[in-house]
Amino acid sequence: MFSGSGRVAEGGTTSAGRRLAALARAELTLLGRNRGAVLTALLVPLALPFTVRGAYARLDLKAHGVNTGTAMLTAAIGFSFLFAVYTALVGAYVARREELVLKRLRTGELSDTEILTGTALPAVGLGLAQALVSTAGCALLLHTGPPRAPWLLLPGLLSGLVVSAALAAVTASFTRTTESAQVTAVPLLLVSMLGSGIAVPAAAMPDRLASVCALLPLSPAIRLVGAGWTGQSSTQATLDAMATALAWTGLAVFAVRRWFRWEPRR
Repeated sequence: MFSGSGRVAEGGTTSAGRRLAALARAELTLLGRNRGAVLTALLVPLALPFTVRGAYARLDLKAHGVNTGTAMLTAAIGFSFLFAVYTALVGAYVARREELVLKRLRTGELSDTEILTGTALPAVGLGLAQALVSTAGCALLLHTGPPRAPWLLLPGLLSGLVVSAALAAVTASFTRTTESAQVTAVPLLLVSMLGSGIAVPAAAMPDRLASVCALLPLSPAIRLVGAGWTGQSSTQATLDAMATALAWTGLAVFAVRRWFRWEPRR
């Protein structure tokens, strides 16, 4: 009896994996046809960190105990979360909904979770690849060296990718058209760039402001990534960051289940 149940469970898991892989391949093909989205996802996260280098010099990061190279590396990974994953997925979810792709997928074997996850996989993979490329590039060009606490870097990357994808689905829920997706994504972009430690490192903020900004959706991921590179994070700060990331993930999942629209807005 137990062996039979195991075979059923294994078969179900295998089938789900195959469905996810097939949907991810189809989504990757569609993404490749959208050259504008591809260029934005590929080039913007790699170029933007160098545009804030001058601002870092004016902030005198060394006085705050922050290395410029590490700050730029953290910013590069943060921009990957925002552009390669978040903004790309907002447009993808809205486009698939308006083209009735999501509606047709729901009539098949795929569950709602599989549809949303399979659609997100190419963008999440792209964001992860960019983060790794940025890490290697900054280590070579800016002499940041290897991460001192890699056990913090991994949860930082994973939480940033998951929260970005989940918030993209939430934003898509309230976006009417593919054209307006570029507008509805702007508030979170600006708030995250300014408050989550991407354009302005948290160490350079006043203590009260930094405490408030630590509660923003992407702040935990950015702080864990930075701490993973510097090794400067207390146990309590690490636990707080992970708890905040889990809380935002839970809120985003709840919002998607409650408000996500599967059919075009008329």
